[in-house]
Amino acid sequence: MKVVKWLLAIVLTLVVGVTVYLTMFFDLNNFKPQIVDAVKKQTGRDLQITQDLSWSVFPSLGIKLGGITLTNPDGFTPASMLNVNEAVANVALMPLFSQQIEVDLLKLDGLTLNLVTQKDGTTSFDGLVSKSTADKPQTAATNDAKPMSLETLDIGGIELTNTNINLIDMASNTTQTFNLKSFTLGQFSLGQFADFAYEFSATLPDMQLASSGQGKVKIDQALNHVTINDFAMVHNAKGDSLPNKSVTAELTTQMTMALDAKTIDLQLTRMSAMDLAATGDIKVNYANSVPKIAMSLDVGDIDLDALFPKQEGNTKESATKTDTVSTQEPDLSALKSVDLTLNLTAKSIKVSNMLTQNWQMKMAINKGILNLSSLTADLYQGKLALSAKLDARKAVPTYQFDKKLIGVQIRPLLTDAAEVDLISGTASFEVKGSGSSLITDNLKKNLDAVGKFEVADGSLYGVNIPQMIRSAQQKLKGDLSESNKEELKTDFTSLTGSFTMKDAVVTNPDLAMAAPLIRLAGKGTANIASETLDYALTTSVVGSLSGQGDANDESLKGVDIPLTIKGTFQEPKFGIDTKALLEGKLKGETDKAKEKLKEGLFKKLGI
Repeated sequence: MKVVKWLLAIVLTLVVGVTVYLTMFFDLNNFKPQIVDAVKKQTGRDLQITQDLSWSVFPSLGIKLGGITLTNPDGFTPASMLNVNEAVANVALMPLFSQQIEVDLLKLDGLTLNLVTQKDGTTSFDGLVSKSTADKPQTAATNDAKPMSLETLDIGGIELTNTNINLIDMASNTTQTFNLKSFTLGQFSLGQFADFAYEFSATLPDMQLASSGQGKVKIDQALNHVTINDFAMVHNAKGDSLPNKSVTAELTTQMTMALDAKTIDLQLTRMSAMDLAATGDIKVNYANSVPKIAMSLDVGDIDLDALFPKQEGNTKESATKTDTVSTQEPDLSALKSVDLTLNLTAKSIKVSNMLTQNWQMKMAINKGILNLSSLTADLYQGKLALSAKLDARKAVPTYQFDKKLIGVQIRPLLTDAAEVDLISGTASFEVKGSGSSLITDNLKKNLDAVGKFEVADGSLYGVNIPQMIRSAQQKLKGDLSESNKEELKTDFTSLTGSFTMKDAVVTNPDLAMAAPLIRLAGKGTANIASETLDYALTTSVVGSLSGQGDANDESLKGVDIPLTIKGTFQEPKFGIDTKALLEGKLKGETDKAKEKLKEGLFKKLGI
């Protein structure tokens, strides 16, 4: 027992003696000139330490620094690259002898970094590492270094306050400012959850960001796994380009990081931004040069029209800007460095005033190819099915797609999507196509497609074909009185056809319509670039065209009547060839007369 007491007394005496020596006879400030000279020799920069350095030895090994400034290279503005107001680190001394780290306090206040990029490409980091050191290959011992292992790691607390990073680009004359107002970590031990919180803001050229959050973090004993629970964040962005010039988002996540396997698993338990709500999970594997990301998201109602409102201001000026942008291919090079799979479900999505519900989407991006393997949705009482592929490996991207609409109410769809009120009915539509270039004009010119359509129990709006024929017939009889003001609508039981698209022109060679009174067949084109129509059709009367109160008139029955459709998508113009109508009628009357003459002749001859 006496031996133990003597050993403790000796250790205590040594510690006290070392402490007295270091504090009274060993002044850290005596080394400040050597530190400044070493930094100058190594980097060519000036280091200033305006406050006295102080340290403690027992019961904690600690050091306090302050008033530190490191300059930028000559000719840079601002002149200082690094400023530190105060840095304090205290570590319990005795546990270090048994590979145990107990940190009483880590504190950093007033860190400012001014990182400048000059017009010639030189930066604040140039010269900080000597060329010999940067070019020196790693030794085998360095490569085979074992990961750090600790028996315990206890931290009383961490405080980071007033940290500022300024990114200054002289070429673009822009400055981005990032401010970590505070970061705090409470009592921390390996294998135990600890509370943390942060408050952050940023000033960017086109917007301002603010973020704050809090949660719980745990690191396992082997320093391989990091778990963050109940991480609740609030983000706010302000800028003229944002909807309503301000967006606020709230997130709550759970996250697990496996540092040994290089994986991150993030569960999005709650997200809300504007009127958008979502849940899901994100898995990341960053073991390879291109991280592999798998996302599964379930969102509610999305109104993209509200998120990206139409630009206001000078229409002509906006159109000019749009045309300028559209003359260059979009930069899709980022797709080459993405390995992403995405499964998305959505309650509804509204875009360009067109509403869809019950989205199910599967998409993948890998090595510059975006593959939309499946997208299904409910669309205007029908179904949408789409698959597509975009190849961005070359300067001019290529694409292909296969789209089907089944049982869709076509009138509200066209009205919402294109402001075209031309046709109604239950439509089914199929189209397959491919093309190259994503420039607006080239999208129309380079698209090659084939397809077919069928519309049942609908109406053509803007024209009443039976009334048009009846009016023309009355005029041929000499009745020039005003035509009946009937609704400009032609009901039909079916409308079918196939089409091809090339050089921005849709060609429809076999349009056919069956209606209660008429049959219509013909062909025509629709020019996508000019949005114009050019159709030549033949109408055959199969029933009585008489109006209410009129005697039945079947004089046009069986007569082919040419009909034309000209004009634009928004304002189609229907016309009837009166001359052809007269000729058809005369031909019909002549044929009837010949038939009667023939019958009379046969009768007289007793045949």
